[in-house]
Amino acid sequence: MSVLASVASAVFWGVVLLSVLVFVHEAGHFLSARAFGMRVTEFFLGMPCRLRLSWRSRSRGTEVGVTPILLGGYTRICGMDGEAGAYAAAVLGSLARRGRATLAQIAGDAGCSEDEALSALAVLVDWASVEPHYDPELGETPGQKEWPESFQTVRRDARLLTAFDRGHDFSQTGSTEAGEPHTLPEGGAEALLASERARTYQGKGVAARLVTLLAGPAVNIVLGLALVAGTLSVGGVTVARDVSVVGAVQASSMAEASGIEAGDRVTSVAGEEVATWTEMGSALKAAIAAGSPFELRYERSGEELATTIDPSAFPGQSMFGVTASTELYHPAILDSLRVAWNYVGMTASYVLQLFQPQHAAEVVSQSSSVVGISVMASEAASSGVTDFLFLMAAISLSLGFMNLIPIPPLDGGKVLIELVQLVSRRQVPYRAQTYLSYVGLALAMLLFVFVLRQDIVRFVLGG
Repeated sequence: MSVLASVASAVFWGVVLLSVLVFVHEAGHFLSARAFGMRVTEFFLGMPCRLRLSWRSRSRGTEVGVTPILLGGYTRICGMDGEAGAYAAAVLGSLARRGRATLAQIAGDAGCSEDEALSALAVLVDWASVEPHYDPELGETPGQKEWPESFQTVRRDARLLTAFDRGHDFSQTGSTEAGEPHTLPEGGAEALLASERARTYQGKGVAARLVTLLAGPAVNIVLGLALVAGTLSVGGVTVARDVSVVGAVQASSMAEASGIEAGDRVTSVAGEEVATWTEMGSALKAAIAAGSPFELRYERSGEELATTIDPSAFPGQSMFGVTASTELYHPAILDSLRVAWNYVGMTASYVLQLFQPQHAAEVVSQSSSVVGISVMASEAASSGVTDFLFLMAAISLSLGFMNLIPIPPLDGGKVLIELVQLVSRRQVPYRAQTYLSYVGLALAMLLFVFVLRQDIVRFVLGG
């Protein structure tokens, strides 16, 4: 295979494997969030990018699709970043009355500065409670980095439910389109803000937030468990047979020199009858250790044969030079699940070694980046479906447990923040959470660069 073909194969199989696992991970977050009634605006395979292929769910409003940067994926759950602030209700009420308004108009209605109004609008946009209005006459486009000059209401039904809310019905009389004013509920803008917040991540209870965060890693772990158990039961596993039949003969060994061939059934060693591989191994070890010539009798194609072996003619060799015959064994599903569960425990133990100074460096040195995973995926795919599924299981388990490491912005870091807030009964400031995420991201990038360099040396340069 040419170098170009090898690279193409590695890229293809790496993308396939990682895309499936990331999709499953993000699907865990998405399904959990939707089950708890959180608004989810986007569910994408691939990193955020202006170029995208997507469709919008009519029942849920979520934009689902794929981007060309297939190195991850993301789910935008409303309300995971930022607090609404003191002027959010007034800002929301201003747009409800006007339908569409400029930032200056909204700030004037809310009695705050434009920066304060924009801060509240940014959170409300994240909640899918309002949306920016891009005016082509002003040269504004949805892909621009800056906020547009105006904002507007979102489409709502008569009960003020949006496209992202369960049970919405835009056929009702009193429904409004995006950019149209709508009535406020009893209690005014404050009541509408409370209702909107209740449909976000922030507005749900601790249990719902924790389940949503843990759903992604949990799905990866369950998938890894299922892949190992299913592959063992369906694909089977090659095991050595405990019979005295030769599976293979090593080159330049006593066995080869004595004329032994694969498939021969050994019946006696030095006058001792043998029927199992264990008995044959013990008899051969004792006969070779004695150093004297001995007779080995065997059957080949129904014919009984014999040969004399002189260990002294093979100085430095203490092994006969044969391997056992094998067979494909299909364990019962419960046995496969037990093996898979043990493998899950081993993976968890391996990840935990990152927190043990005496093992951390060793774990990092044995880790792989996207490059290493792609190379291994290509090799596994060429070996067969079973090897590829086993590799997918291993990567899925690693992805699941690595995401549980308590460092923001990983899922485990967000879980840690939730637990700290639960115990302290105080909100961790979002600015502090942002700084912690930056630190965690910097550590993750440092580790990524180190492992990437390691993989380039190992797989590309052959070091």
